[in-house]
Amino acid sequence: MEPSSYRGAIHDVFADTGRETDEKIASALDFGTEYLDLSFGFLTRIEDGTQEIVQATGDHELLQPGETCPLDQAYCRRTLETDGPLAVGDASASPAITDTAVQSFGLGTYLGVKVVVDDAVYGTICFADRNDRDEPFSEAEELFIELVAKLIGQAIERRQYERELEERSARLEREKRRFEGIAETSFDVLFRIDRDGAFSYVSAAAERVLGYEPATLVDTPFPEFLAPSAVEPAMEAYSQALGGETVEALELEFLDADDEVVVLEINGTPITEDGAVVGVQGVGRDVTARRERERELRIKNRAMDEADIGISIADAREGDNPLVYVNDGFQRLTGYDEAELMGRNCRFLQGEATDPETVATLAERIDAHEPVTVEILNYRADGTPFWNRIRINPIENGAGEVTHYLGFQDDVTERKRTERLVELLNRVLRHNLRNDMNALLLFGDQLQEGTVPDTEAMGGRIRATADRLTALSEQARRLERYARQDRAPRRLDPATVLDDVAAAARSGYPDATVEVSVRTDRGICAGAELERAISELVENALKHDPEPEPRVAVDAVDDGEWIECTVTDDGPEISEQETVMIAEGKETALEHGSGLGLWLVNWIVTRYGGSFQIRPRENGDGNVATVRLPAIDDDQSVDAVARRPTVLFR
Repeated sequence: MEPSSYRGAIHDVFADTGRETDEKIASALDFGTEYLDLSFGFLTRIEDGTQEIVQATGDHELLQPGETCPLDQAYCRRTLETDGPLAVGDASASPAITDTAVQSFGLGTYLGVKVVVDDAVYGTICFADRNDRDEPFSEAEELFIELVAKLIGQAIERRQYERELEERSARLEREKRRFEGIAETSFDVLFRIDRDGAFSYVSAAAERVLGYEPATLVDTPFPEFLAPSAVEPAMEAYSQALGGETVEALELEFLDADDEVVVLEINGTPITEDGAVVGVQGVGRDVTARRERERELRIKNRAMDEADIGISIADAREGDNPLVYVNDGFQRLTGYDEAELMGRNCRFLQGEATDPETVATLAERIDAHEPVTVEILNYRADGTPFWNRIRINPIENGAGEVTHYLGFQDDVTERKRTERLVELLNRVLRHNLRNDMNALLLFGDQLQEGTVPDTEAMGGRIRATADRLTALSEQARRLERYARQDRAPRRLDPATVLDDVAAAARSGYPDATVEVSVRTDRGICAGAELERAISELVENALKHDPEPEPRVAVDAVDDGEWIECTVTDDGPEISEQETVMIAEGKETALEHGSGLGLWLVNWIVTRYGGSFQIRPRENGDGNVATVRLPAIDDDQSVDAVARRPTVLFR
């Protein structure tokens, strides 16, 4: 056969897709030995300094598949170092072949070349004979072996590629079966979506979650099963995944077979093949119940945050039971913001007038992990005292250990004020009524016995006592009436209030001089009953002034935060007992004011968060009564300025 025929035959062998690679290599070895007229042909694999015979032809005992030797003892060592074929006609005389190799294999003639697979040396293709060769190998023969090496390298490369494809396909198939096996038993919906946006796979859970059989969903665009509001975010996430990004924890509203909303939490990843994104796969978890629980929890949290009463939670596991939660009501109640409250024990709200026994009771019950309810005098951030009804309940975990304390705080200042006012009325009425009735009984005995020297004077005394009792009764009824009225703060014009007070006083006391001065453009934040309080001070000053033409000055001054109204008279100085009782806000069983008028003023003013005091003038001629109430600008709302009642009687 001509050399060209051998080359053609070799090409035909490797072009035959029906042959296996090993069969093609075996044919190439047979053609090579025949063409080169040599006894042996073999393909080696060189790896980690070792030569292994992969395929061979001929009956040489060391040139059989599976035989190995160190590379430095092989004929192929120099072949790997040569760019082209290595041709040796007399191995024993050639510097390219080691003596060890000659002694081991006994080959005289050798022709070999590297086999390259995927740009790396795979091994060698070699042809040899025991006898020496007299003539050198021709160029055609060397080109032939290079052709064989190239075709074998391509065949092995193709075989490796095909094996990799088969392995990858098998791996993908195994993964697919595993995926689908998991998917079919999963409570979550597993899915794949192709590049056209249609489902290519949906797991069996779709029927349980959405009421659709998986086959109904396949080949259908996924937006068809979404609620209208979910289409846009779903398409954005789909585009994101097609762009190679991961989608995590995306909540989408789907419509089930009954057209009911089902919320799925979607996690998706791109599907890639040969580096290209061909679709999206992921999992959808039914979180409808969780979202509903979260919605209910938000409602409950919002209800707690927006509740009128103060709500707090303290951590019982930390030393000193620090606050870990306070609602808006607690902040409004105390005047402190959340940052000032967190990590502190509630006892910092106590102050100098807080009852130690109440504090001790509260501490004992908390230490004993028992519920407790007390009414205690606390102080707001601005130092204003208020009555606080506190209810504390221990909260246990599943193991029965107290982990937190839940507290509810109510501002009961208004109720406590009313209770104390009723106590005051009872004391004053009992005291004054008893004294005046004893006097009337004495007067009656004297009249009955005929021992009254001046009946006209006695009549005057009886009349004065009766008038005093009547006035006291009227003041008590007035106080009770105001105590029963709802608290209604509003914006009051100081000039209007003081002018009306002055007009009424001038009408009742024609000989009196009532001067009014208003030095503010802002209003007063208080109730309409403030006019009654100022009138009480003016009338009290005029009534007790012995001068035939009494004088009273009524002023309103703005000091920045407060509007300060003063009533100044030139009558007799008020007793120290009266000023102390007003200043300290209490009246004992042995110390009583002469009337209820000043208590009425104090009640009204403190009801709107203000303060009241009365003292003698510095020059010792008359008195100064001062009422301070919150100021309000034209652009401020009453709710923003109005203050809570402060303690009237402690």
